[in-house]
Amino acid sequence: MNRRSFIALLIAGSATRGVARLDAATTKEVEVMAEKFDFTPDTVKAKVGQPLTFVLTSIDRIHGFKMPDFGIRTDIVPGEERRVTIMPTKTGSFAFFCDVFCGDGHEEMGGTLIVEA
Repeated sequence: MNRRSFIALLIAGSATRGVARLDAATTKEVEVMAEKFDFTPDTVKAKVGQPLTFVLTSIDRIHGFKMPDFGIRTDIVPGEERRVTIMPTKTGSFAFFCDVFCGDGHEEMGGTLIVEA
C-alpha cells in the first residue's frame, strides 16, 4: 500500500469514528422501569430526528415492551437491562404496552411516547 492510500484510509477511519461519537452524544436516553401493572414513567417525550434509547428494567417479573408503530417488541427480565433505540421521524403520540400477562390489571399497563417537532 502506498503512502497516499494509507493516509486516505487513516483520515476516512477517523472521520467515521467522529460521526459515531456525535451520534452517541445526541442520543437521548430515558430509563423506564416496569413493575406489575405499571411503567415508570408512563409518558416519554422525544424530538423528531433525535435518536431515543429506552433503557428498560423490571423490578418484579418478566414483562414485555411493545411499541407497534416502531416495530419494537422485547422482553424485560428482572436483573437485566434492555436497551431499545428508535429514530422518531414524525410527530404524534405513540402507545407502548406490556404484552406479557402479569395478572389482573395487566391490560392497564401501558404508556405513551410523545414526539414533538
